[in-house]
Amino acid sequence: MTEGTTSAAAEGADALTRLEQEGEIAADYLEGLLDIADLDGDIDMDVEADRASVSIISDTGGRDLQKLVGPDGEVLEALQELTRLAVHRETGDRSRLMLDIAGYRAKKRTELSELGAKAAAEAKSSGEPVKLKPMTPFERKVVHDAVKAAGLRSESEGEEPQRFVVVLPA
Repeated sequence: MTEGTTSAAAEGADALTRLEQEGEIAADYLEGLLDIADLDGDIDMDVEADRASVSIISDTGGRDLQKLVGPDGEVLEALQELTRLAVHRETGDRSRLMLDIAGYRAKKRTELSELGAKAAAEAKSSGEPVKLKPMTPFERKVVHDAVKAAGLRSESEGEEPQRFVVVLPA
């Protein structure tokens, strides 16, 4: 192994360790929150796409956990930001941690991927740009990825919270 290869492997291991630490801090924070709210849920941690990923899941179908998702995932978004702040307080570094509760984000990701693919197909067939409704940064990222996978380009336009995706024809 060359020195550069060894150095890159060490950096990769350091990044993984840092992301695992973020997940541990987030899990502790969220367990405390579940205890305070008297809600049952198990915490699952992972590292996906260079970010820590933490999920709260329930063996009982997650009815109680829906309170932590809220309408259109608004409570989930707020909890994710609070969790990121808790990680930042402990590590001093900005976190890109992704939080999912009761499978809400996983389901949303599937729906948005389908939306992005349909919008890409529409832009290809019509030759016209396709504008989608305003979305959160997470939602826009998923749509951009789906459009890219379909072989087209997309852009975000507008100002938060009315920022939206425009799918561009080839």
